[in-house]
Amino acid sequence: MGGKPFEDDGDDVSWNTDDELEIEDPPFDSTSAVTSIGGGNLLGCCEASSSVGPSSSKLFSHFVGMGFSEKLVRRAIEENGEDNSETILETLLTYSALGNSPQNHDAESSPIKDQDVDSDKKLDDDFDDKLDADFDLKVDAGFDHEIDANSDIWSSDYEENCVDDFSDSDSCPGIEETSAPLSDKEQKLLFLADMGYPAEEASIAIERCGPGSSIEELANFIFAAQMARADDDSYADPVKEQKQKFLYRDYAKHKKRKMLEYKLERKRHRGESDPNDEPIRLPNPMVGFGVPTEQCPVVHRALPEAAIGPPYFYYENVALAPKGVWDTISRFLYDIEPEFVDSKYFCAAARKRGYVHNLPIGNRFPLLPLPPHTVHEALPLTKKWWPSWDTRTKLNCLQTAIGSAKLTERIRKAVEEWDSDPPMSVQKYVLDECRKWNLVWVGRNKVAPLEPDEVEMLLGFPRNHTRGGGISRTDRYKSLGNSFQVDTVAYHLSVLKDMFPGGITVLSLFSGIGGAEVALHRLGIPLKAVVSVEISEVNRNIVRSWWEQTNQKGNLIDIADVQQLTGDRLEQLISSFGGFDLVVGGSPCNNLAGSNRVSRDGLEGKESSLFFDYFRILDLVKCIMGKK
Repeated sequence: MGGKPFEDDGDDVSWNTDDELEIEDPPFDSTSAVTSIGGGNLLGCCEASSSVGPSSSKLFSHFVGMGFSEKLVRRAIEENGEDNSETILETLLTYSALGNSPQNHDAESSPIKDQDVDSDKKLDDDFDDKLDADFDLKVDAGFDHEIDANSDIWSSDYEENCVDDFSDSDSCPGIEETSAPLSDKEQKLLFLADMGYPAEEASIAIERCGPGSSIEELANFIFAAQMARADDDSYADPVKEQKQKFLYRDYAKHKKRKMLEYKLERKRHRGESDPNDEPIRLPNPMVGFGVPTEQCPVVHRALPEAAIGPPYFYYENVALAPKGVWDTISRFLYDIEPEFVDSKYFCAAARKRGYVHNLPIGNRFPLLPLPPHTVHEALPLTKKWWPSWDTRTKLNCLQTAIGSAKLTERIRKAVEEWDSDPPMSVQKYVLDECRKWNLVWVGRNKVAPLEPDEVEMLLGFPRNHTRGGGISRTDRYKSLGNSFQVDTVAYHLSVLKDMFPGGITVLSLFSGIGGAEVALHRLGIPLKAVVSVEISEVNRNIVRSWWEQTNQKGNLIDIADVQQLTGDRLEQLISSFGGFDLVVGGSPCNNLAGSNRVSRDGLEGKESSLFFDYFRILDLVKCIMGKK
């Protein structure tokens, strides 16, 4: 045979998937409601506008929605341009960590004009100067203003108030004009204490690093010492302070400290890495802390104190993310070790995912009846036509796109030319395409993509979950391809059944088609209330339809965008429901998935940076519930 049958079919497929294609290198979701808050549809961030200009309005709105003030965002975009969102985020994090507005700098300072200068290096070189510049200002104990619990501490008003705390000490209460000026050491101690570091540790850092050390050097020293102690089980902290509940008014300190630590961590990754600082590695086999179908060693884990629920939380994303992504996710989510699981241990299709959660890991149980575990068990009619040389027993990750009719026709022609088994070259071509597109045998020499109903079944959703209501076939594939695998998630959430026999209140972020809700329902856990946040109207309609058809008795509240969940809104919801028992979600993986060859930008990507909204909302929920 000639080579033409094996040429690329020329289809220009725009991948929008949440996993790596798993063909030649096997080792290596997201919720809705009936009631709209405020009675109207909420616009997504892509529909917002700003005064920055039409070309950058989406970028401007995105960062403002993350909680940065408009002034900070506008200045960061002017300095770095619109094409480098990572550098813009870095600049914003630097400003936030300092609590220092661009307006406090020399009015004659201009944006970076030399485009050949590396922006990251520029920020790093200026970091010490920006921090130390704060000590030219008068410093006093008046930093600790109490934040109104009804205010949105991620709003631009809060950001500007935080800036004012550092830029105008004359306006701070409790200071007498005759107060003696503080020494450089005392100023640095106050600055570090304001960021939440214990005074004893700050004092030791200054003593060890020297009085002339910069704030970044001191924070880096404290951070490294804390990490070293965390790894030493025999260490007894001599300066451990009495633990207090983390109050809502302390959130400003927490935010500044977290942002600085993120900055330091990114700086370390760009420089020479410590050989002892190993990144998180994916396990093989990918069975997490155990799966019901395999013999796994018993795992015991101790959660950091800040991570212990309630509320419980459960975060999901693709396992095969760019280097350093899971380290960052883990660090933000209270240094919890991710649980990596391949759903091929729960169903007939692979789906490699990482989960960070504070749920118990003992006494889990699977959904019954157990789903089919092989292709022939799941799709018995294919067995008759399945050739012996196609040795697949599992399907690859279920994608958001399917193989074209042109491709399946070319495969038919390539195979039917041979009376017996085709030669190895033809077999390899056919098997590669079948693995890539999850094609199955439906007739003699005939392959076809999976039907949406079959994808629903493989992912653990009820039949016709995505069917009808004006939802197109293309939308069904897209929604299913970005969803949870229900059996896998239900196994992890099963520990909640005995904990919440009377029902559970859920905050579901990036809900998609309601994978978490379906899992809880199938486990027999009553849904007392679900606040579902999902930007896709198609997905919201799917969840709404499922909620009605399953006769749910609880309240379903629908919000269109996570950036609408401000501190005020969360306080209202928590006051209405008495708090959330579970915060669940998986932020978009568009910039993490290996199949994205164009914009695999990690957590700095346009969509995947929404992870920081998950952290923001979760941390706010913990803070608000902690003060009650």
